[in-house]
Amino acid sequence: MNKGIEIDRLDKQILSILMRNAKMAYTEIAKKLFVSGGTIHVRMKKLEDVGIVKGYNLSVDHGKLGYDICAYLGIYLDKSSLYEEVAKELEKIPEVVEAHYTTGLYNIFARVFCKDTAHLKEVLHDKIQNIPGIQRTETFISLQESINRPLEIVSEDDDEEIGYHEAEER
Repeated sequence: MNKGIEIDRLDKQILSILMRNAKMAYTEIAKKLFVSGGTIHVRMKKLEDVGIVKGYNLSVDHGKLGYDICAYLGIYLDKSSLYEEVAKELEKIPEVVEAHYTTGLYNIFARVFCKDTAHLKEVLHDKIQNIPGIQRTETFISLQESINRPLEIVSEDDDEEIGYHEAEER
């Protein structure tokens, strides 16, 4: 955990609930945790202010929106020192949804969504591989996503205490 930032069990319980269901109302969370709605608001504001909560995202099925290809790119740079410049250029490409500075074989590991293989080829050849500093790329097409879940930040005992069960989510 970051130095100077202290979160307690209640903070973790709030985060755990919202990571599973970001649409849950603060009042409903308050009822589950036996605190006031105001407490949830104050805690969430604190978590945002210290940078633990960085934003709110909507999870969508990209395939149903016409983006049938999810691919991961291993990107080799001419020099590691070019990372910041290359990352800024990657950020300009709408199909690039994630980019990570990594150890191992690649300097950058990125995730892209494309409509089809022709679109992927266009993104790779016309956009990504033309960025100065990129030496070469390796592409891995995802055939199926098997796991996509939030990080468990509370124990199963805490889950029982807050009354959360998988059946409630369904």
